[in-house]
Amino acid sequence: MKAHLTQLLAQAAKTVAPEQAGIEILLERPKSESHGDFSTNLAMLLAKPLRKNPRIIAEELIKALPTSSEVAKAEIAGVGFINFFLASGTKARIVPQILQAGEKFGLSDAGKGHKVMVEFVSANPTGPLHVGHGRGAAVGDCLSRLLAATGWDVTREFYYNDAGSQIDNLVLSVQCRSRGITPDDPAWPEDGYRGDYITDIAQAYLAKKTIHSKTQQVTGLGDVNDLAAMREFAVAYLRHEQDQDLQAFGVDFDVFSLESALYTDGKVNETVTKLIDSGHTYQQDNALWLRTTDFGDDKDRVMRKADGGYTYFVPDIAYHVDKWQRGFERVINEQGADHHSTINRVRAGLQALNMGIPQGWPDYVLHQMVTVMRNGEEMKISKRSGSYVTLRDLIDEVGRDATRYFLAVRRPDSQLVFDIDLARAQTNDNPVYYIQYAHARICSVLNQWGGDLNTLFNVDLSTLNTEHELALLQRLADFPEVIANAALELAPYALANYLKDLAADLHSYYNAQQFLVDDEVIKLARLALVAATRQVLSSGLKLLGINAPEKM
Repeated sequence: MKAHLTQLLAQAAKTVAPEQAGIEILLERPKSESHGDFSTNLAMLLAKPLRKNPRIIAEELIKALPTSSEVAKAEIAGVGFINFFLASGTKARIVPQILQAGEKFGLSDAGKGHKVMVEFVSANPTGPLHVGHGRGAAVGDCLSRLLAATGWDVTREFYYNDAGSQIDNLVLSVQCRSRGITPDDPAWPEDGYRGDYITDIAQAYLAKKTIHSKTQQVTGLGDVNDLAAMREFAVAYLRHEQDQDLQAFGVDFDVFSLESALYTDGKVNETVTKLIDSGHTYQQDNALWLRTTDFGDDKDRVMRKADGGYTYFVPDIAYHVDKWQRGFERVINEQGADHHSTINRVRAGLQALNMGIPQGWPDYVLHQMVTVMRNGEEMKISKRSGSYVTLRDLIDEVGRDATRYFLAVRRPDSQLVFDIDLARAQTNDNPVYYIQYAHARICSVLNQWGGDLNTLFNVDLSTLNTEHELALLQRLADFPEVIANAALELAPYALANYLKDLAADLHSYYNAQQFLVDDEVIKLARLALVAATRQVLSSGLKLLGINAPEKM
């Protein structure tokens, strides 16, 4: 309907203002039902170029609108808004569309099969995944699902930062535990890791256990003096742990990349050489600098320190060169907000290489911190991690579905409070329960009816005209646009909130009307409407990676 109304307005604008025929036409849902089904500000947009009062332009546009059986009337409101009221029965046409399309309803080919990589989680293999990683996993996985639903060829990638001082501290911590040294001992490394998982790694290494991760298989040697072997074992152990956490969270990856491989394959040195050849570097204070100010940064940045080591953003540049060379015309990095400072540096480095990489590539979605609350108090420490709440803690406490929803429901750039008590509650205050219960309620009604769902495809829907029915029909019709916009704006939270609103419409309808009434026409129309609602709830929950239970 939105496309149809846009076409009508485009034809009217061509008549009223032929020189403005290409003007962008915006249609929105009015906040008040009394203002119709759709509203446009086109008359106001034309007021300046036409030098006319927008209400006069609105009148001219309405007169020029082609006749449409879909539109009951168009009215002028306020300073010049045009409000459209759809004809009786028009809204109900969405029901057979949903039932016939099934799981395909709402999908599109907007991405046209173009390749996009979504990199997310990308945790250092130095400990269990924390709730921040969980938020990245929920947002990144939902983004991947939304992009796939809108026609993109999606690759999900996890980048392991398995090089650097943090890994050195991990190995020293495991070595100390292997020797019986505890964090309370003066010999414990100043930046060592203190969680119980360090003891688990040390014991597994001494027992010469074999660890299988997504990308390697390693057996512990039991030699506490072989730091290289201990490093390989500890990293593989924690990668295996993270793999298990992600599996429990319902998140899969297509590709796992290693920071260490960028060094062993020579890609870091190759990138640095190309940057030097580009003329955008210089030597100062025994360090190699990248002139990032050439590309909008507020100051230049050190690439290679006086001790010969590279700063953290240099392998990031090499990694993104690798992404580009693999043919990803679009890359989206979902990361914690602490990565904000690296964005300009990575983009500047990529521009300095003069490889044809577009400005502003790659895209970033940054998420803020998560505060976990239980019994009105903040949870800060997990015994296993020693210093933070883990993703597995949340999954064990409230389950995968609630964890995924609560971590995805807010804008990523806003801080999030995860209320464990609310997430566990089986009440309407818990949005996950509320949405899943709506789906289960419909399943119960349809099972009680016991008829053939295929018979609902072509029933008489003319009786769907109550307030609750019209609200539900309008909400269902919005689903394709919600998916499209959530994918376009990289905003899975928009889908999460849409499902909560759809569930509210369904529950209101359920409480206001009987479905299995004696009148066969009314009964079948209402069953068709709730069957369509069930399909949209199921599809939406699937895009969030959440189950749609038939019983609760």
